[in-house]
Amino acid sequence: MPTAAALPDLREWLLEHHGDTVDADRLPAIRTELERIGADDVPGAVVELGCYQGAMALWMRAVLDATGQQQRPIHVYDSFQGLPERGEKDPELFEPGFLRAEPQQVLALHDRWGCTPPVVHPGWFAETLPGQLPDQIAFAYLDGDYYDSIRTCLAACIPRMAPGGALIVDDYADLRANPRAWNGLPGVKAACDDHFGTPSTLEVLMGAGDLAFGRYIAPALPAGRVER
Repeated sequence: MPTAAALPDLREWLLEHHGDTVDADRLPAIRTELERIGADDVPGAVVELGCYQGAMALWMRAVLDATGQQQRPIHVYDSFQGLPERGEKDPELFEPGFLRAEPQQVLALHDRWGCTPPVVHPGWFAETLPGQLPDQIAFAYLDGDYYDSIRTCLAACIPRMAPGGALIVDDYADLRANPRAWNGLPGVKAACDDHFGTPSTLEVLMGAGDLAFGRYIAPALPAGRVER
């Protein structure tokens, strides 16, 4: 089980061996959110929608374990068939099947670092999320790349967010707020705009490079109301 002292070593290893899906801006941004939900005692599970080979899931597990949140479960969702056909609002950037991985790769990566593996949910989001998401979510990381995938993820996750919980959308490029953001997958922001409306309730997170992150914080319960 990684400790806080071991996180720098894991960070460097992930950047070297999984730099296609994690980078020096993503890792600390995710760490900050996980530390906050621990400090604020936000209830619920952690979910990742679009996990590929499990690099970010491993980082999240390590951060949770190093911050006293060993009992907080992680659930990951992926088609494990690669990307689907693109929609009208998505660019001609990747072929269907790109980023294909296997559930065993996720499990093996966690085993390599002595971490408890996540609960793995293979299948397309529209098939798995309605019946397989945890009832309460403290943190959600959405990495679905395409318009339809992000719309499906937002519709499924937002109603289950715990008060004070956080949801981060990867590849959310608001160029007005952050001109440096990578805008290679514009369908992601279009999906968020259609879900939340404009002006969006998503907060743009800044990094040293081209980080494209949008963050949603679930509102707290009204005073005197107890969640059931």
